[in-house]
Amino acid sequence: MAIIHPSAVVHPGAELDENVEIGPFCVIGARVRIGAGSVVGPHCIIDGVTRIGRNNRFHGSSHIGCAPQDKKYRDEPTELVIGDGNTVFQFVTISTGTTQDGGLTCLGDDNWIMAYVHIAHDCMVGDHTILANNTTLAGHVHVGDWVFLGGFTTVHQFCRIGPHAMTAFTAAVTQDVPPYITAAGNRAAPAGINSEGLRRRGFDAGQISEIKRAYKLLYRQGLSYEEARAQITARAAERPELQPFVDFFPQASRGLIR
Repeated sequence: MAIIHPSAVVHPGAELDENVEIGPFCVIGARVRIGAGSVVGPHCIIDGVTRIGRNNRFHGSSHIGCAPQDKKYRDEPTELVIGDGNTVFQFVTISTGTTQDGGLTCLGDDNWIMAYVHIAHDCMVGDHTILANNTTLAGHVHVGDWVFLGGFTTVHQFCRIGPHAMTAFTAAVTQDVPPYITAAGNRAAPAGINSEGLRRRGFDAGQISEIKRAYKLLYRQGLSYEEARAQITARAAERPELQPFVDFFPQASRGLIR
């Protein structure tokens, strides 16, 4: 049975699984479903067509499932889907999708979304990410698994950030960031690979060395993009840690950071 504070306003149409906790002065909309073990802190608003999985924690004053900040939006019943085990801190805003894309915003599992983060309409955020304070994702951004976005990172609409990538504090991302790469500056440029993050995730020295070699092919040896892509793709047949590059290249529609 859900535990609902007397001051909270929960629409009768909302679906709350067992052991969900709804804190003081929350507002839960009619088309919201919240999975077992999730906790919604004080003053949160969860609205829209929003499906939330199990064991999520929303700290105070977040607005989840808010309408897209898109002037083309006409109150269509687009969705927000959130997985399991996420922690969402104060004043985070996450919008539902728009019909101009797939009508869906998605946040995966085990993500750490820090205060004042904005995840706009139609974004796709994977698993095990960290979005540090004041990170802003414009519409249609895709963020891969195990990505770390430093504080005050801003990401232009339609950009993609590959798995295990990282951005530095105040990075302004206007093009696609390949897997494993660290991006820094305004405009964001490549600044090596996320080697410390890879070590923490169990990548061995040989794997990290191969990823560094791929980075040099892309950015340090004067090759064209097509030449570097061909060499990395060929090497990935023997080194599976390079496969994320191969998967990423066809999706990089805005061009790689340079």
